[in-house]
Amino acid sequence: MSSVTREGAATVSGPAVPARRRGLAARIWSERWSYAFLLPTLVLFGMYTVWPIISSLYYSLLDWNGLGAERPFIGLANYREAFGDPLFWKSFGITLVIIAVTVPLRVGLSLLVALVLNNPRLPLAKLFRTALFVPVVTTTAIIGVVMGFIFDPAGGPVNQLLLDLGIVDQPVDFLGDPASSLWTVMGVHMWKWFGITLVYWLAALQTIPVTVYEAARTDGAGGWASLRHVTLPMLKPFLIIIALLTAIETMQIFDLVLTMTNGGPFFSTLTTEVYIYQQAFANSTPRLGYGAALGVLFGLLTLAFAGIQAIGIRYANRARSGS
Repeated sequence: MSSVTREGAATVSGPAVPARRRGLAARIWSERWSYAFLLPTLVLFGMYTVWPIISSLYYSLLDWNGLGAERPFIGLANYREAFGDPLFWKSFGITLVIIAVTVPLRVGLSLLVALVLNNPRLPLAKLFRTALFVPVVTTTAIIGVVMGFIFDPAGGPVNQLLLDLGIVDQPVDFLGDPASSLWTVMGVHMWKWFGITLVYWLAALQTIPVTVYEAARTDGAGGWASLRHVTLPMLKPFLIIIALLTAIETMQIFDLVLTMTNGGPFFSTLTTEVYIYQQAFANSTPRLGYGAALGVLFGLLTLAFAGIQAIGIRYANRARSGS
């Protein structure tokens, strides 16, 4: 009986051995249609992501304005200059200030709104969700141009309303005053991207089983007790992911700043992306090599945030499975 069993096992497991020993070429050929459908994406990814990264690394080692034929190789000189550039560090600090101010506000306020809009008994909840998400799908450059007119001290609707209500005696130059320009840009940025953070929280709320709320009501828990002891603890793993996603999105504020203030006045809104653009393309004497070096350093910062996000996702998954 045992020999028959061994023979049967050998017969059953026999064909699987050659399959495991197939070469790489044979496995690729067996999945050729999958690779064929992935090929256009891989080509585009290589053209518009991989190649620009490699080119930036190469250009950062050159003293090149992007136009001339001469491309002197200067090694790490651009990086040494970047570390001693006060404007670069000022732009870096402004970027960190924007992240430190807007990320907690966006995450916190969007959570409160999501808790309200997630109520199935709320009338017109879908309409409110759509209205809050519309700015997300609107082109950022267009919003920047329109906001320039809205906050215009000479006849802009915001100043006109403040004057009519008697809040101010004279128009406020929101975008022309260094004391208010950065706060104005941050406010517009929060309004523009508020809807995407709201969607994150709404998606997180949908993962909470209805049976948990039913069990809480059975135990006599009211609305506030359910929020405190059920909803918020189960949302805690998502907080890290949503905060990090929001922080990475906040770093990409280039088009809004460029159209609203162009980094001014007096460098008060000069974010790192805008400074890189100015050095590489917008100066009277462009310095593409130096701009590429600044871009590499900023890319490393973004990569660090992505690494923190990966760690946060792992922690969130572990906390989620533990609960």
